[in-house]
Amino acid sequence: MPYYTEKQIEQARSIDLLTYLQTNEPTELVHVRGNTYCTREHDSLKISNGKWMWWSRGFGGNSALDYLIKVKGMTFMDAMKVLTEGDSFLHHFDANICRKDECERERKLLLPERADTNLEVIRYLTERGIDESIIRDCIDEGLLYESLPYHNCIFVGFDEGGKAAYAFYRTTNNERLMGDAAGSDKRYAFRINCASNTIHVFESAIDLLSYATIMKMRTGAWRAETMVSLGGVYASSPNKPISKLPAALDNVLQNHPEVKTIALHLDNDNAGRAATISITEQLKDGYEIRNEPPPKGKDCNDYLMHILQQKRSKCFGTEKYEFQR
Repeated sequence: MPYYTEKQIEQARSIDLLTYLQTNEPTELVHVRGNTYCTREHDSLKISNGKWMWWSRGFGGNSALDYLIKVKGMTFMDAMKVLTEGDSFLHHFDANICRKDECERERKLLLPERADTNLEVIRYLTERGIDESIIRDCIDEGLLYESLPYHNCIFVGFDEGGKAAYAFYRTTNNERLMGDAAGSDKRYAFRINCASNTIHVFESAIDLLSYATIMKMRTGAWRAETMVSLGGVYASSPNKPISKLPAALDNVLQNHPEVKTIALHLDNDNAGRAATISITEQLKDGYEIRNEPPPKGKDCNDYLMHILQQKRSKCFGTEKYEFQR
């Protein structure tokens, strides 16, 4: 069995897919527009700026190695053999390949095409209990749209200059395909900004909009304070908390010194509880931290659906829809 050094593996991971296909399978490349390509075999697999995204399957990658493993179904060892056999490929492109650090500096967001309407997005999100006027406000502000050809929800985040820098896709059917668009910068995950000294933090965009809906039901207003989604949290158990702040939260705090209070509405599962503990420990000396998980269900959307069910069963008036503290 061949053995690969750390240097060889690092070099293989630095080969971008466009370079690999141009050299090994040039007839497989189809130019879409600008610097965006797809493959002849998979027209929903888009390649741009050192990244690739297979939209119909809901995943992507940063390199040719990712492509060979995830799309072509090769083992890691077989994919390494393709990229390193005789060292000819790596040697020839050593000075020209798009390396990870360069791609990060030149990161560009690969946004899917917009549909002519947003009917599927509105249908899907209202079925999840989210207020339709909130959905339409987000659409009007460019924070949300429906994509082509798969009619996914696309939640968009913008940088300080107002440029789209992050996008999260979620299918509007029952397949539960979701993820970040290629080139997304998690520092700018989906958020609703306003001038406020309190921010509310959620794992996902749908949880954020669910909370906004609950606030509108409760007070008639939903934009009184900033709301930030993290694009997910990752921790295996409460005993192994995340070691650093989520990028989206860290970025908001760096750019908004007026923030004094952070309300955490993370999920009622191991990852959500571990993230809450870790964030609290890291920020408790500088901020008031409020731990406010949803009182019922796994996440804020579960809680919203519970409230709506109570309302339909005429029990709504007997239960206060408040987040725990």
